[in-house]
Order: sequence, then C-alpha cells, then structure tokens
Amino acid sequence: MRVGDARIGVTDVVDVARRNGSIDVAPSVRARIAAARDVVLRLAQGEHRIYGVNSALGANTGQPLADADLAAYQTRAIRARAVAVGDPYDRASVRAMMAARIAGLAAGGSGISLDAFEALLAMLNAGVHPVVPRHGSVGVADLPQLSHLALPLIGEGYAEFKGAILPGAEALQRAGLAPVVLGPKDGLALISANAATIGRAALVVNDALSVADAWRTAIALSFEAFRANVSPLDARAAAARPAAGQRETAAHLRALLDGSSLLNPHAARRVQDPLSFRVVAQVHGSLQGALEAARDDVETELNSAADSPLVIADDGIMLSNGNFHVPHLALAFDAAAIACAQSASLGAERVIRFMSPQFTDLPLQLTLHGPAHSGFATIQKTLTALWSEIRLRANPGSLDFLPVSEGVEDHATMALGSVEKLDETLQRIRYAIAIELLVAAQALDLRNVTLSELGHGSRAAYARVREAAQVLDGDRPLGPDVDALVQRVVRGDFSAASLAS
Repeated sequence: MRVGDARIGVTDVVDVARRNGSIDVAPSVRARIAAARDVVLRLAQGEHRIYGVNSALGANTGQPLADADLAAYQTRAIRARAVAVGDPYDRASVRAMMAARIAGLAAGGSGISLDAFEALLAMLNAGVHPVVPRHGSVGVADLPQLSHLALPLIGEGYAEFKGAILPGAEALQRAGLAPVVLGPKDGLALISANAATIGRAALVVNDALSVADAWRTAIALSFEAFRANVSPLDARAAAARPAAGQRETAAHLRALLDGSSLLNPHAARRVQDPLSFRVVAQVHGSLQGALEAARDDVETELNSAADSPLVIADDGIMLSNGNFHVPHLALAFDAAAIACAQSASLGAERVIRFMSPQFTDLPLQLTLHGPAHSGFATIQKTLTALWSEIRLRANPGSLDFLPVSEGVEDHATMALGSVEKLDETLQRIRYAIAIELLVAAQALDLRNVTLSELGHGSRAAYARVREAAQVLDGDRPLGPDVDALVQRVVRGDFSAASLAS
C-alpha cells in the first residue's frame, strides 16, 4: 500500500492486514507532515490555549499545561487512556488498525512529528504488532484501543513479534527498532482517531461483500432445486424499478443460471413462487447497496484528515472540530446489519419451503425413507437459532451511549460496536449459506435433475457441495457437513469468480 499518491481503498488495507503487505510513503507525505509540525511547535509556545497541545484533555479541557510538561503530558495521555479490556484482536485486525492510522496521519492534519510517524510506519513494516484489547471504544475516537496500539512505540505495553508476545520494548529491540521520544501533540495524534474502527470496518465490509457473493450462489442453487420461476430475475423486470443493487443482483443470478433448463419457456413448476424466491433481487439488491455504501464510507475515512485540533498548515492555524465523530460509519454498519437480517429471514424461509411436499413435489423433509427417518427436519432448528442470533445483532448499536467526561462528551457513535456486531452477523450467515447449499443439493438429487440441466455456475456449486458432503440417505449427523461447507464458503469456493475458473 502506498500512501500519498492515490486514493486508498478497502482492498489496500486487506492486503496489508492479511497478506502482510508493507506500506511505503510518497515524498509529499513527509513534506505535509513537516509543514504541519512547524505549526504545532510554533503555536504550542503561544498564549492561546490549544486542546491537547498546551491545555489538558477531556474533563480538564482548557486547563493550561506548563511549557516544560508539554512532551511528558503526551506520554501520560497514552498511559491514562490504555483502558481497553478483553481478549486481544487478531494480528490482521491490528495491522489494519495501524494501516488506517498511518493513512490518516499521512493526510497531514494531525501535526505529528516525523519521528513518531516514522516509528509507527517502521513498526508495522517490521511486523511488530501491539496487543490491543477489544472493548472500550465509544466511537468518539478509539482512545482505549489506539492507546494500547501506541504503547509499544514508547517502549511500553505488549506486542507480538514473530509469534511471541513480548513487552513492548523487547519486541522493538528484536525487530531492530527503538522507542520514540514523543513531543507536543504526538500522543494525541496517535490516539485521537477512529483507526481501530476504520481498520476493522475495512476487513468486515470486505468479508461482507464476499459473503453476499457466496449467498447469491446458494440462491441460484435453490432456484435450480426448487425448479423456480426465473421471470422475477428478468432484466426488464429489474430495470422497471431500478432500486439500489436490484439490477446487479438479478444479473448476477442470471449469470449463475446461464445454460440452465430453467431458462427454457414454461420450465417453471409454478406460476408464482413463494416470496422467498420471488423477491431475492429486491432484498439482496438492498443488501448489496447497503454494503457498497458502507465500503464507500470506510474509504472516505481512509482518505481523510479527521484530527482535532486539525492543523491547517497553509494558514498556520489549528482548528478544534468534530471530524473525529463518525456517525455516518456507525449508521452504515447498522444499516448493513439490518439488510443482512432481511436477507437471512428470506433465506430461512426458502430453506423451510424445501421441507414441504406441497411446495416442492418432493418427499417430506427431503428423505426417501418416510416417517421412520428425520431427513433434514431438525436442521430447521439450527437455521432458526441462527436467524434469531442474526436478528438480535440487527438492533442498532449507534443509539446506545451515555455522556462521560463530566458531560463534555455527551454524544457517542458506538461505531466500533456496530462494526463488530456486523462481523458476528457474518459468522452466522456463513452457516445459513452452508445449510441452504446442503438442502438445495439434496433437493436436486431427489428430483433427479441431471448436471447438464443446471446453469454453469450452479453446476459448479453443486459439484463443490458434493465434494464436501454426500447426499443424505439414512439419517446421519449433519453438523459436520455444514461445518465443512462453511470452511469452503470462508475460503471463497462459492464466489462467482471461483465458480467461473
């Protein structure tokens, strides 16, 4: 990932986080940082109080700091805000957070020193990953998480290096690095940002788009197995009311079904199918639209200077502002979770329809052995449990906050929580997708549809289901089959690109 030359995207962060990509910096970045730093050093010695530079933070806002204490205060600010708790984030998430903060600092509005910026950049590229606990951010800058992220920079806290968890100073030493000495505003520049939220959001929205892709594959296989009416996917119907994502979703499903006998005139079994089949373009189109909006919001943050006070180097001033507040990000991820729940409801109903002969013309519970065998009956319970957990996580997190800091901070976005609950939602959706793939493949086998009758994408999807799970004859535990398919969903086996290869 290169910062300073071009717009940074979600995929850039994913490369740094999950494929150990390094970050390099355009020369213009260092020039911007140096210019902003000159402003900070000049104004820090002035008579006007500047938040976090020569006056204190939080409830102590406006209280002056002694000139001799300006640098030491930055170290104390980090220590005092390292209050995150709980299990630590995984290595990829920490790298994403570091990448997000480097991108924000490179915009040149923080006033950070070049020494501190270079130290953070070197720490990432050397593979020193701070131990960052999960809980503590209220979305008014991720102060707790970013303080833990910053501790190893000053030789404190803990960090992972080459698989070992070490004291921060030792991790730096093993990587050939040294702690940085902070100057005025350096601590605030490192921690007063939403880089934990932005980094995690980049990974989660990338995963969500991949899950949505695999979900459409499961839907296509269900269309084949149900022998559904494909007229709702007609391009003319989708274009008649071009809501967000609707045309694209219908086109994706048509592409997966290309070559299917379902596309022949009068191939459908029913004049109109249940809504769980008939409105997939509308519901999953809304999901796609919500996820793309969330991705755009993440990329806005990756390419912004959201510091307060913000250094305007050209004018030689620093402005107190609210750009650290990210309600748009919290709302986007809340909306995405709701869209996921809508789609999950549709998917659960689709699977349940397969259990009923009146809808499928197939045996009850998709078993040939009658009432002495349960077939797929009880997997409905698992699906319903997953739906309930997805529905729970669709509750908006952005409305839940309390005022802190003596009422100075009387609004919060809870953005990181909204990102995390979407991630928890995706974990459950992958199981729902696996269940739908398994059920649809069983229905195809019972219907004796030949592979030559399937579309190119759905044929490849069926083959991959059967590589992981055989047709159900006598009753057997189905949980392992679902788990095996989830692993394949995670690694991308059911993406459109993978199926086409």
